[in-house]
Amino acid sequence: MKNVFLIGTGLIGGSMLLDLREHFKDATFYGIDQNEAHAQRAAENGMVDEVATMEDLKLADLVLISIPVDAALSVVPQVLDLIPEHALVIDVGSTKEAICNAVEGHKNRRQFLAAHPIAGTEFSGPDAAIHGLFDKKTMIVCEVEKTAFKLQEMAKEIFDVLGMRIRYMTPLTHDRHIAFVSHLSHISSFMLGKTVIQEEQVEQDIFDLAGSGFESTVRLAKSSPAMWTPIFAQNKKHVLDSLDGYIENLVRFRESVNTDNHKAIFEDMEQTNRIKTILKGIQNEK
Repeated sequence: MKNVFLIGTGLIGGSMLLDLREHFKDATFYGIDQNEAHAQRAAENGMVDEVATMEDLKLADLVLISIPVDAALSVVPQVLDLIPEHALVIDVGSTKEAICNAVEGHKNRRQFLAAHPIAGTEFSGPDAAIHGLFDKKTMIVCEVEKTAFKLQEMAKEIFDVLGMRIRYMTPLTHDRHIAFVSHLSHISSFMLGKTVIQEEQVEQDIFDLAGSGFESTVRLAKSSPAMWTPIFAQNKKHVLDSLDGYIENLVRFRESVNTDNHKAIFEDMEQTNRIKTILKGIQNEK
């Protein structure tokens, strides 16, 4: 692998490149970004060797696409139009059904792999990229059977280098599960932060009274709105399902508080304590 291109020089794609650079030492790494300042910064901080353009993709062996999911719907088919016949294109966006549908009939569909790394932070941009972000994390892969076998092997080598374990899902299953486990948590964080800002209008009071619990709960509210708004829009049906269930639980909890039903409050929290066992099992598996 001689030429690796990253489209979208932010946290996810940039972190992938930092680790891949250490393994594929003879490769040249190129960055393409609609934000020219981001592309230049990626070159300055050593994420990429050179800033490139879409026309340069004719040299690509591997193209990683890490951009907002709405932009990916037009960019991925364009990339598939431009790459040589041996190249692999991997999209790592947080929704998969729409992008898989967008490339379904493309003549180079077998050069595309739909993936989603379950990893990240609340930060964005070229300077947010970090080494080892994906170590022992899960890479969701969708419709792997539609990717050429030789390119599947290439993708597996890349994911092995990153230290990831692979789980296969259909795009529909992925989008439904991720709405509950990831998208809902981001919405909760954004709306909790919004509520506190609305009700606690003196910023010093928030600063003085907010403990580590509040800080960890609103951590995701620092995430990029430019990235997350398209995700919520593209995964609308499953996001609404997750919100319906969440709101139902909030309404029931409010009613328990209002009617002094302390038994119901206790039971709700006690039943939810089971999450400790689930998360501990995940950590042990990693």
